[in-house]
Amino acid sequence: MTQWWQRAVIYQVYLQSFQDSNGDGIGDLKGLIQRLDYLQKLGIDAIWLSPVYQSPGQDNGYDISDYQAINPQFGTMADLEALIRQAKARDIRIIMDLVVNHTSDEHRWFKVSRQSRANPYRDYYIWRDGSATGGPPNAMKSTFSGSAWRRDEATGQYYLHLFGDKQPDLNWANPQVRQAIYKMMNFWISKGIGGFRMDVIDLIGKEPDRGIRENGPKLHPYLQEMNRATFGDTDLLTVGETWGATPSIAQQYADPKRHELSMVFQFEMMQLDQQNDDKWALRPLDPAALKQVLIKWQTAFDYTKGWNSLFWNNHDLPRIVSRWGNDQRYRVKSAKMFAILLHLLRGTPYVYQGEEIGMTNAPVASIVDVQDIESANMYREQMALGQSEKTILTAINAKGRDNARTPMQWRDAPNAGFTTSQPWLRVNPNYHIINVAAALDDPDSIFYTYQQLIRLRHENDVIVNGRFEAIQNLAPAVMAYYRVLGHTRWLVVVNLSEKRQPLDLNDQLEKTIVTNDAPLQSLTDQTLQPYQAFAAIVRHV
Repeated sequence: MTQWWQRAVIYQVYLQSFQDSNGDGIGDLKGLIQRLDYLQKLGIDAIWLSPVYQSPGQDNGYDISDYQAINPQFGTMADLEALIRQAKARDIRIIMDLVVNHTSDEHRWFKVSRQSRANPYRDYYIWRDGSATGGPPNAMKSTFSGSAWRRDEATGQYYLHLFGDKQPDLNWANPQVRQAIYKMMNFWISKGIGGFRMDVIDLIGKEPDRGIRENGPKLHPYLQEMNRATFGDTDLLTVGETWGATPSIAQQYADPKRHELSMVFQFEMMQLDQQNDDKWALRPLDPAALKQVLIKWQTAFDYTKGWNSLFWNNHDLPRIVSRWGNDQRYRVKSAKMFAILLHLLRGTPYVYQGEEIGMTNAPVASIVDVQDIESANMYREQMALGQSEKTILTAINAKGRDNARTPMQWRDAPNAGFTTSQPWLRVNPNYHIINVAAALDDPDSIFYTYQQLIRLRHENDVIVNGRFEAIQNLAPAVMAYYRVLGHTRWLVVVNLSEKRQPLDLNDQLEKTIVTNDAPLQSLTDQTLQPYQAFAAIVRHV
């Protein structure tokens, strides 16, 4: 182990929902500074900060109009510099969320680009003539529904937008684009940040004329050039969002000899409850399939030649305790189970705000309560196709991105202590029970399990560098594995279901390290309670 981020735990802050300091209903940088002591108490090493750049907010900041300016609703550049300083004083680094696949259509580059076919910035974006039949250039689809092409009346051509139509895609084939991005990245590096989370980075090598979105042939050369031009000689953490990655693809990004990124986010596991690559087509989670994917990523990925990420939640995903746990009868127990399962695997864990107190999904009864552009677009598209509103809302309540974006629940007070005015997105009504103050007052809360797991990672090399050995031939809903380093052997066992499950292992149990239930006295002929989870030091018999 040679890098700080291999032992670290990263905490994602979705800023506009974290803490409002000025009473406008929107979280901000000063609000985050006010909560640094809380994050220090949790024990995290770095904050992944959602985009704070100038933006019209069509996609909640993932549509950037000026990369080197701060959105006034979040504060000022001085506020961000103060955050970096005050976080550093607590041994916490700031990871900037960077979107370089696309910009806002209000970015200066695009405003000039659309003025004429001959202007110097035209080739900063991807423009094409329409098809011979008068429609879009080809059949590429937007992630946010509909065609990925929009006709611009000023010049009569179409521009590519793999997300919203106000998020035109940059043309990475243009070396001027790449150099402008590298210059901007070095601007932020000079501020003393701890790294970059790189939004949909696997799309920058797209070749739309060939219908290629992810993993284009120039993707890795672009990343290697970026590495040389920016963070290559630093200890910055760089993590790329790569929805289409397999273990072999993830290995390419993270192999230090290739000089690309520290690690990537891979999403195979997070697509197990959908059908036919459609996130809205729901199906129940199969615990056996979850085990299979977890084991594959621990064994097919070579940790001696790279590094990987571990996560359940982020700003785009529903809350794991609602998604695959039980957020009613077994909320605390299932939340702790997922934490124990994930944090003792090999890789760098990421915690999404509120995960550490067991925040849940926030169902809506009407589309008027939905802010998320992806959910709203899907609603309109499906209603036009004749789908029932009830079915559409069921899908949004299960998988919509607003579930993760409701304001952080700090205490049992108006608006959960997030703001003194109307919040930009409604607070989950369960804040009276689920909040930070209650969690800190309860020594058996989910918070303290997360705190314990973070401390264990910091203090035990077996978690960071130990071998992973899966245990086979268990009940389908039971996952168990060893972490082994030298003579140290840890056993991790979890019941992924709300039904009792059998457990029968030959290991001699020496000491329970962490658990969400009464410690077992033996591993032979045992019954695991619903969502029971534990880690123990064992001796192999």
